[in-house]
Amino acid sequence: MSKEAAWYRALPDERVQCVLCPAECVLDDGKTGICGCRQNNKGKLYTDNYGETVTVAMDPIEKKPLYHFYPGSNILSVGANCCNLGCLHCQNWSISQEKARTQYIAPEVLVELTRRHNSIGVAFTYTEPMVWYEYIMDTAPLLRSAGMKVVLVSNGYIMPEPLGELIPHVDAANIDLKGMRPEFYSKVCKGKLEPVLKTLTMLASSNVHLEITNLIIPGKNDSDDDIQRLVDFVASLSPDIPLHLSAYHPEYKLNVEATPADTMLRALMLARRKLKYVYVGNMMVDGGSDTKCPECGHVLIRRTGYRTMVTGMNGTRCEQCGKESGMIR
Repeated sequence: MSKEAAWYRALPDERVQCVLCPAECVLDDGKTGICGCRQNNKGKLYTDNYGETVTVAMDPIEKKPLYHFYPGSNILSVGANCCNLGCLHCQNWSISQEKARTQYIAPEVLVELTRRHNSIGVAFTYTEPMVWYEYIMDTAPLLRSAGMKVVLVSNGYIMPEPLGELIPHVDAANIDLKGMRPEFYSKVCKGKLEPVLKTLTMLASSNVHLEITNLIIPGKNDSDDDIQRLVDFVASLSPDIPLHLSAYHPEYKLNVEATPADTMLRALMLARRKLKYVYVGNMMVDGGSDTKCPECGHVLIRRTGYRTMVTGMNGTRCEQCGKESGMIR
């Protein structure tokens, strides 16, 4: 379904400039932006993906990954057929980088699906929700009015102004901070680092529950300096923000070796020096998915794959020492 886009400016000669994301595409009539879903039609910018859904599934909230937001719950998860980055290692390239079959789900229908499946809410995920902006802005208030949660799993590649309008409608977000060097973003992700850092800063200072993911790729962003920059930045936002370190496996256009276990263990140890909650994903590491009390070390939550057992908490506090965990339950 097509709808006029929310964030663009008209230019002479029926050109337009999209100002939703930092690419700020300038488009002649008939041309489409790098996201593949926003097109200039005679001097107006339209999104052709409004409500067009490439996948729908009930997922454990831990799959997003969100470990401190209603642990053990399930959430209806939907995705669009688009993305505004071009990561060489994209894990969902067949639905984010190429055109795929979609089905239209109206905002009201999505709310009803969420209610029918006893979901805590909706996660806009799998591809890039920020370029589904108009659909989310229409759907999120309906979900919130029905007592449901709105979750974004995103690359964080959005301009501050539209993000500022979106934030009041969001309950939780996991942002993929892909690396800490601008050249990594430009060469591997086809984007810019600074806007993502701005997004994270804005979310960290809002009421949105925030978690961060970093995919560690051998030879690309896995040095001690890379990891330390990442950890220092997250700590500067808050040492309480959960950080998910994820192991890379060859995918799409990037053909380098999979991340070895010793790299993940090294990154885990570095991160835990400054951050209270650090997890390892895509690889089985003993205790790497468990939540421990940062005060006394008591295990609060045990995880095996997506099986979650809340074993050591009284509400949101450690049952052993009484320390508040910051968990949302």
